[in-house]
Amino acid sequence: MISRIDLRGEALPEGSALRDLLPRAEFDVEAALETVRPICEDVRHHGAAAVIDYGEKFDGVRVPSLRVPAEEIDRALDELDPAVRAALEESVRRARLVHREQRRATHTTQVVPGGTVTEKWIPVERVGLYVPGGRAVYPSSVVMNVVPAQEAGVEGLAVASPPQKEFGGLPHPTILAACALLGVDEVYAAGGAQAIAMFAYGTQGTADEPGCAPVNLVTGPGNIYVAAAKRLLKGRIGIDAEAGPTEIAILADSTADPVHVAADLISQAEHDPMAASVLVTDSDELAAATEAELKTQVAASKHIDDRIVPSLSGRQSAIVLVRDLADGLKVVDAYGAEHLEIQTRDAAAVADRVRNAGAIFVGPWAPVSLGDYCAGSNHVLPTGGCACHSSGLSVQSFLRGVHIVDYTRDALADVAHHVVTLAEAEDLPAHGAAIKARFGWKVPETK
Repeated sequence: MISRIDLRGEALPEGSALRDLLPRAEFDVEAALETVRPICEDVRHHGAAAVIDYGEKFDGVRVPSLRVPAEEIDRALDELDPAVRAALEESVRRARLVHREQRRATHTTQVVPGGTVTEKWIPVERVGLYVPGGRAVYPSSVVMNVVPAQEAGVEGLAVASPPQKEFGGLPHPTILAACALLGVDEVYAAGGAQAIAMFAYGTQGTADEPGCAPVNLVTGPGNIYVAAAKRLLKGRIGIDAEAGPTEIAILADSTADPVHVAADLISQAEHDPMAASVLVTDSDELAAATEAELKTQVAASKHIDDRIVPSLSGRQSAIVLVRDLADGLKVVDAYGAEHLEIQTRDAAAVADRVRNAGAIFVGPWAPVSLGDYCAGSNHVLPTGGCACHSSGLSVQSFLRGVHIVDYTRDALADVAHHVVTLAEAEDLPAHGAAIKARFGWKVPETK
């Protein structure tokens, strides 16, 4: 069901040579660009009508309007299963605790007497939050997108999620209920590349329905076409990341429980047939026991044929055998997993040595499922190895650091000769002239 990659031979290669040996899903965003380009152009020129047309084509339902009526959002919350509501409320509570602590304070540095630089953090004005609605329903993604944006102080929040034929063209009611819980009343029944284009270009309103104002930033996971639309429109809008298929890597030794390891691999595989489940271990015994557990647990699972088995048997999933934990750390750093579990002796110390991961889950009692819902951490994380240079969604994703420079005449005079010298060294004499003009075209002498 799951393949093996044996790296216990000679010394591990470095850099890209090691990355090339590791399992990874094929995810060609560049190829998908040609599919989404005409969709985005159509939305640019024809607005809401184009978004509705594409919803009918791709989601199988034609909505009368994109904006979800407020009464439908309220009704979804009223009809929500009380147990689900309680779980969502606890998820929100914990996420707020964590994200509230992330907000950076304004800080002023006195560079010289009379010269200061202040770094001020300003929220993005308006954000479009995308919530997938394909094979699974993700109200948790509403929480993970909305909470950090709200804690950052973003004033304009709009959520888009695909229309569901089963629910008369509305997004899934649990997603609407999550929006209601968080006080988000601007929700659109729009999915895929057309939703990203709607956020980027906006739509014209009518007498009966207001349009969707363009946003400054789009966040949230999606399929390859959502990722391609983000790439295409980046620059017109800011984006969080081009999210690829979801991934788990587990670094484990002989102390790990194969029941836990197999369950965690399966939990990721049930997302999507392209989801990646990777075990990195120095224990033959754990590898064999995990393989046996996978057979047993998969047989008792849901979504076996359409998601779990294709995921576990695909090229993106494997058990990677290494000589020791030191090599295991090199492998997981090269892989840069979205989610990395550490199930080893002294797991906290091992986790402290990891450099590249979207989120790290320490020990047997911190599975990825906890982080997906109720750890307080954010589950919108870098995929496809991007954890080596990118972070997960946080309050910082919605803030811009702006430097405010405040110098007196004396403070400028003290450094004027350096500015003029550097301007002339770069053959930009007008830069130096802008300094000289303030002092009667004569550079002040330093004290």
